[in-house]
Amino acid sequence: MLLGLAGVAIFSLTLPFTRLAVAELSPMLVTMGRAVVAALLAGLWLWWQRAPLPGRGALPGLLVVAAGCVIGFPLLTSFAMRSLPASHGAVLVGILPLATALFSALRGHERPSAGFWCAALAGSGLVVGFALSQSGGALHVADVLMLGAVLAAGMGYAEGGRLSQALGGQQVISWALLLSLPIALPLAGWDLWQHGGAMAGVGAAAWGGFAYTCVFSMFVGFIFWYRGMARGGVARVGQVQLLQPFLTLLGAAIVLGEPLQAAHLLFALAVIGTVALGRRMAVRR
Repeated sequence: MLLGLAGVAIFSLTLPFTRLAVAELSPMLVTMGRAVVAALLAGLWLWWQRAPLPGRGALPGLLVVAAGCVIGFPLLTSFAMRSLPASHGAVLVGILPLATALFSALRGHERPSAGFWCAALAGSGLVVGFALSQSGGALHVADVLMLGAVLAAGMGYAEGGRLSQALGGQQVISWALLLSLPIALPLAGWDLWQHGGAMAGVGAAAWGGFAYTCVFSMFVGFIFWYRGMARGGVARVGQVQLLQPFLTLLGAAIVLGEPLQAAHLLFALAVIGTVALGRRMAVRR
């Protein structure tokens, strides 16, 4: 649970720093560029560890991780953050534990109890209701993009947690990053060619946000996250994600100066209660 919490704490700053980056850089460059930089770090780590190639049976799962966590979630959130405040996007991420447990159950790796599902649904319902109340009772295009990002991440998290039991968290995210390189590198290069002339005017804040997503959001956070899920189970450790929206709200207030309201804190207490309840429920592996 502590490893999972460390990963969530790192991930919780992804939306604020993504919003900083896409304020001056294109969403495509932010997404593909961070995948390229993280893939270089992953390649160095694999070389230093002299890690063996993964077995052929692990390849489909690694492709799922690459599609969901390396490409899908970053791309959709980058476009969403151009029009949504990070604090608004944060509450939508609150349904990520439900998505993670759902994909894990669909793959047949875990069988959460009815009590666990009730706790997960209650927490997810709280954050979705909060999001709807903030957007006037209707979901906008950016909201739909964020929900799609949550589904992509849930798929990648569940598959990555399963693979980590055999490969280890570092190898899972490292091989997934390298598998994404044939897509990410040409697209990043194409975007640089299209918008390279504007790079000179990009400020330090945008580059700082981009650097955080490259190193921490795309590489270091996954090491903690996948190792935690490998040890404690995808569904149970995934409940820690319910804290992520409220850590992101705090990060948005510090990094972006977005207002932190009392209602946010009250919702945080309610969601933390569902996390505590979910931890007590049975999950068969």
